[in-house]
Amino acid sequence: MNTHIRSAKTALRATAPLLLSLLFHSCSQEPQRADRTTNEIEKTERPDYFLLRPKLEKTYGYTQAVRVGNLVKIGGIISIDEKGNPTAKSDYRQQMKNCYASLDKILKHYGCTYDDVILENIYTTNMGELHKNASYRKEIYKKHFPTGSWIGVKELGMPEIMVEIELEALIPKK
Repeated sequence: MNTHIRSAKTALRATAPLLLSLLFHSCSQEPQRADRTTNEIEKTERPDYFLLRPKLEKTYGYTQAVRVGNLVKIGGIISIDEKGNPTAKSDYRQQMKNCYASLDKILKHYGCTYDDVILENIYTTNMGELHKNASYRKEIYKKHFPTGSWIGVKELGMPEIMVEIELEALIPKK
């Protein structure tokens, strides 16, 4: 047993400098590029807000989408008209289509398509209907599906609303 302990101590003494060297080198950070102008930093790192329905969003106190750097975060979209009235009240599939149509407008505003979406969360008051209508997503996501979650909830922003979709996308490099 003492031989094993001595061997382990010897191995530890021999590898300790290497492990410490790796630890300190892996924690060091590259300095920020000095050639980035202030304007470039402001353009990419300050939030850029997008209002899909400005009057409605100001009334209720939210912003539909925000871009920071090359990431676009789109808050939950529901099936409503410009005045905030629910549409397709008893038609789950049409509510989904309306949500994706609104999401498409925002993606296009930032130069994105559904191919650039990396996260999709769907909130629903009826998981069974989501399962029945999930195949519609194949018409939206032609290359790949994003990561995400399907979340069953008791209710959404209005009693008639059955589905709400939020996305995150990466703006493609030009």
